[in-house]
Amino acid sequence: MKRIGKPVFFIVFVIILALAYTSIFGVYGENGDFKITYIKGINDIRWGIDINGGVEAVFAPDGRDATDEEMESVKAILELRLVNQNVTDYEIYPDYTNDRITVRFPWKSDETNYDPDNAIKELSATASLAFRQGTDQDGELILEGKDVKRAYSNYQTSSNGLHQHVVMLELNDEGKTKFADATKANLSKTISIWMDDTCISAPTVSNVITDGVAVISGDFDAASAAKLANTINAGALPFGLKVESYSTISPSLGNSALEAMGYAAIAAMILIFLFMLIMYRLPGFIAFVALLGQMAISIAAISGYFPVFPSFTMTIPGIAGLILSIGMGVDANIITAERIKDELWTGKTLDGCIRNGTKGSFSAIFDGNITVIIVAVILILVFGPANIFSAIFGVSTTGLIYAFGYTLLIGVISNFIMGVGASRLMLKSISGYKFLRNKRLYGGKKSS
Repeated sequence: MKRIGKPVFFIVFVIILALAYTSIFGVYGENGDFKITYIKGINDIRWGIDINGGVEAVFAPDGRDATDEEMESVKAILELRLVNQNVTDYEIYPDYTNDRITVRFPWKSDETNYDPDNAIKELSATASLAFRQGTDQDGELILEGKDVKRAYSNYQTSSNGLHQHVVMLELNDEGKTKFADATKANLSKTISIWMDDTCISAPTVSNVITDGVAVISGDFDAASAAKLANTINAGALPFGLKVESYSTISPSLGNSALEAMGYAAIAAMILIFLFMLIMYRLPGFIAFVALLGQMAISIAAISGYFPVFPSFTMTIPGIAGLILSIGMGVDANIITAERIKDELWTGKTLDGCIRNGTKGSFSAIFDGNITVIIVAVILILVFGPANIFSAIFGVSTTGLIYAFGYTLLIGVISNFIMGVGASRLMLKSISGYKFLRNKRLYGGKKSS
């Protein structure tokens, strides 16, 4: 077995402890009376309606009647704004007959006043649509929402004979002139479409468009084409939204649910630690440290600790996915520890047993985890913010299943990092110390 340097164990151990501490408690500072968040912790997680309650608001067009298409556009922009705030636990119900739309969403993580009036201001503001040169938000402004007459999804045959879903864009007279000049100047370049601070599409100009009718093509299906059209229409709406009524929503689990879950998590970790230590000794201790690192990565990916992973709305199904992934993490380490123990009882050297045990267990761990990753990815894609199947299963079910898939995926990935990678580095490193080379410490017979 290729020896790993002795200091590696302590380096990895310290990194895991630091990650666990900062991901749980966060890192904060103060600037006068203002709190500064350097690293987000558990307190920065946005808890779902089922855990922490939230807000229910009913919106209506301000001072006019709306068509069904305009109501769909309002629904699309509200969904976009919620997703941009990393709120995945939401429900939106449009009432086309009475021109009303009901929205339910959870409180912010730092909410202290629990004032529903403040919570809904961002949602009710008029959306800002802009067409810009290139893919940068600071690119030259080409068109605004007022220049767009309408957008709608369509189905047509391309020049190569293929059938495809597209988005048709119709401009008014002022927009027609602006777009003709822009497409001439940006031929074979990108003109991006922005809703508030979010790029919703970045098509490439293939022709100079002078008649004010553009076709946005790409890898669309019926749902994604309709969603983009509705979002563009939302930014082009000539009216804002007014709040008809609002109220607070009580959490279904009660106010003490979070505290109870916290105590349960601590008790579970203590029992797991004792079980792994008694059954597998030194590999069990290392497995627990790796499990702590897995939990730290999962929490960090939910709270917004890592810039690449925005904060996430944590719901009961999300917690279930996290618990399932932790169970898989324990299972992965048990498989490895058992393989090492089996090798030790054959009388082989300690280094050979660790090498064969870790190598022999990898395929079983990999196969089990990769299948779960595939399922989790499918759940995220099908039941995520795209809402591909929301018409069949409903908006509420969509958000709940997405939360489960997200935490399950993050948990399994962190299991590969910690339960497979870090734990094996620590085990191979610590076995280099002479006083820790007794086979009984690894589950085998007493060394001769």
